[in-house]
Amino acid sequence: MLAVSVSLFLAALPSLAVPDLALRKQTSVVESFPNITSCVSQPSFFSCENTTVIENTCCSPTPGGLVLQTQFWSTYTGLEKKGQLLPKGSWTIHGLWPDNCDGSFESYCDLSRQYDPVPSPATLEDGTVVPPYDGPGVDTFVKAFGRDDLVEFMDKYWINQGAPNVDFWAHEFSKHATCTSTFDVACYGPSYKEHEDVVNFFDAVIRAFKHYPTFDLLAAAGIVPSNTTSYSLEQIQQVLVSQTGALPFLGCTNHTILSEIWYFSHVYGTEQYGTYKPINTTTTSTCFSNESIWYYERTPSSEREVRKTWLY
Repeated sequence: MLAVSVSLFLAALPSLAVPDLALRKQTSVVESFPNITSCVSQPSFFSCENTTVIENTCCSPTPGGLVLQTQFWSTYTGLEKKGQLLPKGSWTIHGLWPDNCDGSFESYCDLSRQYDPVPSPATLEDGTVVPPYDGPGVDTFVKAFGRDDLVEFMDKYWINQGAPNVDFWAHEFSKHATCTSTFDVACYGPSYKEHEDVVNFFDAVIRAFKHYPTFDLLAAAGIVPSNTTSYSLEQIQQVLVSQTGALPFLGCTNHTILSEIWYFSHVYGTEQYGTYKPINTTTTSTCFSNESIWYYERTPSSEREVRKTWLY
């Protein structure tokens, strides 16, 4: 009787303990990075500081060599009932933008990689219409590379307002990454895998975001969200300059409600892996310098605890 029971158990064991091969293949991690082999033997420099024309645009972002790591301070998402919440104790990701060295910028530079369901702008300055995308979400691209960890992090720190997070991620890639030369498909070489550039860009955005823990920088100097205590623009700026070495752009709703920050940098090497050199903002703050600036608290029901997962 015992032998029969053991046999039945062993017969069932393979289906319980050994993953299906198709599932194993689906969830395995696939690497995603460009081929920078040719860059190793070439002179490196900080973007926007080169004295000669950049011949290999896979080695340094051009013409968008003024790189902006941008963040939001939002107090709600509008989709709380669907579980779309803000990370407690952290600002959220806006994006990683390739402004030109003179402060101008382009948008939607490669419409073959347009995944934004609601393009903005919908028509470019030259009259080109940006067609809305209606295919699979960019999260499916990431998961196909076995990067559920990346999607999980983005869902915690890269938060949209009034629309699904995945739409925001698609917007940032389509509008900005396609205008960054180091994310061009050609930079991934002959072994390029479809959507590898998308995954690589999202990794680069998060890497840059972790350079600037805005909430912690301000809190360490006693500047914390409050509905009763306001701050001056100079107070906030002094703290940020003291820790980053450069003056970022501070954006205020109605000129008095702190809501956005942009960190400007030149990058030595590729935007993906190079060293960021902070420089002063080229854009004037929209916050009043002679009035109180409010850094409002979030509604508790709009936040969730995620700090335990933060890794620097």
